[in-house]
Amino acid sequence: MRRSLACIVVLLLAQLVGARTIDVSEHGIVPGRDVTFELNALLESVAGQKNVTLMFPKGKYDFHPDNAFEEHRAVANHDNGLKRMAFPLYGNRNITIDGGGSAFIFHGHMVPFTLEGVDGSTLKNFSIDWIRSFHAEMKCVSRDLKTNSAVFDVDPELYPYRIDNGQLLFKRFEQEDTMGSNMVWDPRTRAPIYDTRKYALAGKHVKAQPIKPGQVKLVNAFRKEPPPVGTVLVVYGVHPTSRLCPAIHIVSSNDIKIEDVTVYEAGGMGLIVERTDNIHLNRMKITSTEDRIVATRADSTHFIGCKGKLLVENCVFEHMLDDSINVHGAYVRIEEYLGNNQFLCGISHFQQWGFLFAEPGDKIALLSRETVLPFFETRVTGYKKLNEKRFVLTVAKVPDPLPGGPLSAENLTWNPDFIFRKNITRENRARSVLVTTKGKVLIEDNYFASQMHGILIEGDNKFWYESGAVEDVVIRNNTFENIGFAKDNRYPLYASPMFTPEQRMGEGQYHRNIEFTGNTIRTFNGHVAFCRSIEDLEIEDNTIEFSTDYPAAKEGPAIVLEYCNDVDIKGNKVTGFAAPLKITQSDDTTDVEIKKNVGIE
Repeated sequence: MRRSLACIVVLLLAQLVGARTIDVSEHGIVPGRDVTFELNALLESVAGQKNVTLMFPKGKYDFHPDNAFEEHRAVANHDNGLKRMAFPLYGNRNITIDGGGSAFIFHGHMVPFTLEGVDGSTLKNFSIDWIRSFHAEMKCVSRDLKTNSAVFDVDPELYPYRIDNGQLLFKRFEQEDTMGSNMVWDPRTRAPIYDTRKYALAGKHVKAQPIKPGQVKLVNAFRKEPPPVGTVLVVYGVHPTSRLCPAIHIVSSNDIKIEDVTVYEAGGMGLIVERTDNIHLNRMKITSTEDRIVATRADSTHFIGCKGKLLVENCVFEHMLDDSINVHGAYVRIEEYLGNNQFLCGISHFQQWGFLFAEPGDKIALLSRETVLPFFETRVTGYKKLNEKRFVLTVAKVPDPLPGGPLSAENLTWNPDFIFRKNITRENRARSVLVTTKGKVLIEDNYFASQMHGILIEGDNKFWYESGAVEDVVIRNNTFENIGFAKDNRYPLYASPMFTPEQRMGEGQYHRNIEFTGNTIRTFNGHVAFCRSIEDLEIEDNTIEFSTDYPAAKEGPAIVLEYCNDVDIKGNKVTGFAAPLKITQSDDTTDVEIKKNVGIE
């Protein structure tokens, strides 16, 4: 096979610096056939080598699960199980996968890239897609409000289906999925339709009827009313089959770079990273293809229990069925104190089972599960895994006396500094950025247009158990466009711990040092920020402009302050609204200075 000029240049440069570059075509890895077996063999042959680049001449490469390497794997925020992999990278040092502009196409339940124990790896210059989507898109062609029914076109080539006793089932490789989770999208905006919950399916009562090949009628189907004609109903199944195949999974690695990689589809997240030190995303893109509205089944990118520097820049995240990026740690339950400085602990959420919470040397905090506030810090001296749900944690010191009530633990060592700049996130279900890390956070020069909150700073000892409280966050010079077009109360900035009815505020604020400055907010609902339990908050020099893109909504105050202390709201300018926007504060909010604002009071 003739080598491309780019491939020849790379080979020559590699020879000059002493690195080794392998043209994969010389190992039988060529477009037009399943190359999974040959690729797995090549990766195995270079497993112990350093500074290796696998160079793919530009083309379309196919990967099938039949001959893929298989292993039972726990994948955070996904469903654990046997995973077959095209690129299993284990323990490599300074390995580069250079796709040369190629398309990598997957033909079944596979995890395209798995990196574990990898030190210094670069993934670049390729795209990831599947021959069949992990969701289905159904275009509404007629509806009947009286019978709460609608007729949909369904492309049987793109979304193979059958109807069994009134149940619509979609064929997704080795499994059949019910409609399950669902959302209506607007093909004009390529985003969820305004007030999409209005058109949600009514669950078990839905009955499907065949009209003709490629056309299905859903009867007694919707919670409130059928979706408008021309919109697209997206259905994507239920747990435990709906999050099986992330595009890229990285765990227990160091110094990873992803550059010029596009993910068009994934049966889960585009990228999930666990317990990794230093990672850089540059010009990564999560987006849909021309014949599909939706891209990934879940988040574009997700990071749990990482440290070092997490840098995300010049990326585009759009059309995914969940958040753009989520950076957090994990709260684990303390089930029992065993004595001798040992705790029996349990992984709190079922999609974190198997997550490595800590290792000897890590610093942890013990906290009340009632107030979600820490009361003691210590070091881990031992970690014994019992199974994927439970482990025994041995620590250097235990408080005397040990407080009563339900307790949790949080890892303080694995908290990255996070920089998110010059990115675009838009036209997706859910939020743009979720961040709960104790490292320094800088979010600047981005464009956000998400269906729910723009930036969510939470801390959750309730359901997902995503820790923890932030300590230094700067959000500046970003554009927020029509945040919250789900309709109900959503904000460009929403910062508040999540509480169950049994939990309560403790003594002292949960979050601290949040700066929200110089941002431009174009909004149909007048929302700016909802802030609860924050010490030292600045909302300054932001521009808030009225938007006519969605129906004007009157949903409450522009800025809400609850149990905050040391707050400055200064120099903000509001234009285009018929009346001044409002600021409200609870009686337990203290030391608030509000001045030099225009159009907000």
